Amino acid sequence: MSTPTPALDPKHAALLVMDFQQGIVQRMPDVDALLGRVRAAIADVREHGGTIGYVRVAFTEEDWAAIPDLAMFAYVGQNRLMHHEDPSTAIHEALAPEPGDIVVRKTRVGAMFTTDLDRQLRDRGIDTLVLAGLSTSGVVLSTVIEATDRDYKLYVLSDGTDDPDAETRDFLLGKVFPRRAQVIDTGTLRALLGP
Repeated sequence: MSTPTPALDPKHAALLVMDFQQGIVQRMPDVDALLGRVRAAIADVREHGGTIGYVRVAFTEEDWAAIPDLAMFAYVGQNRLMHHEDPSTAIHEALAPEPGDIVVRKTRVGAMFTTDLDRQLRDRGIDTLVLAGLSTSGVVLSTVIEATDRDYKLYVLSDGTDDPDAETRDFLLGKVFPRRAQVIDTGTLRALLGP
């Protein structure tokens, strides 16, 4: 028996668009369709008065120096990759932020640990997050865990995520995320936002 999807109050919800930056997007298959679906979700949330938040991963010189040699991002630090001013770390132009949107820069996998995203969301009265991101096994997984620990109501857009490994993506969407979030598609999001 499936659990009914709870109502979504757009005034207290934010769509988080995570790691949709030039250098990551260009590595994904069928990216035009994915960008189109996420762009439509952004428009739907905006139309209903919801908040849009953007998360990108990028590093300053100080960030590179602080990465431990055995850390996941050690290669990034050692090779001085993903500099915060490099065009490859900019949010993809098809999903560009607008004035009033939340934009944060992270230096780890999850959206909250190295940012002030949680504070910015709480300051706006946000208690519900809708997640879209690249990749499902990276930023989406980490953020689902972080946001659950911070007591957010969660939705994951099944057609607003992608991963280099389709089998892992499907497993996470089908088995792991439903324990912590409602897994919906962009059409269901539109319906939950109301007329």
